[in-house]
Amino acid sequence: MPAADRPPVPPVLREGGAPDAAAVAALYAASRRSAYAGLLPAGLLDADTDAAEQELLWALRLEADYGTPADTPVLLLAEDRDSAALGFAYLVPDGGVVRLEQLHVRPGRTGGGIGTGLLRAALARFPAAPVRLDVLAANRRAVAFYERHGARRLGRGTARFPDGTELPEYAYGWR
Repeated sequence: MPAADRPPVPPVLREGGAPDAAAVAALYAASRRSAYAGLLPAGLLDADTDAAEQELLWALRLEADYGTPADTPVLLLAEDRDSAALGFAYLVPDGGVVRLEQLHVRPGRTGGGIGTGLLRAALARFPAAPVRLDVLAANRRAVAFYERHGARRLGRGTARFPDGTELPEYAYGWR
């Protein structure tokens, strides 16, 4: 069977760490540019996806000492068979609740189950804790994704950005 006719190899899921900062930063920037085009002002999106700044921020997050394992954020990576990052989830324990701070899939690879696999792994990683996240109300694709995967809308709020932009958002959660 020719390679083009074979089903894609499922991604490998693993916990990430500091050595993954550059790959995560690049995937974060690409995903944000794609997912938030038209939702966020271009200047804000450009600043938010600056490659060097994102790499530094992710390195700091992933190298930090948060104390106990129960307080330490978790990076889950989905990779192809060549260890290239296809997506990631970043979870932050926060006083008995876990915040799903980031869930991104490489542009061009969405809709193939990578995000679903990451979300399932994220929820399984903290089986007893409530998991919460905020989603821009205008991000209909993300809203539909989380609702399709059992998230309940818990409330409404306002996302505030460094440039002063304010946009409506929804709070979602499981458990």
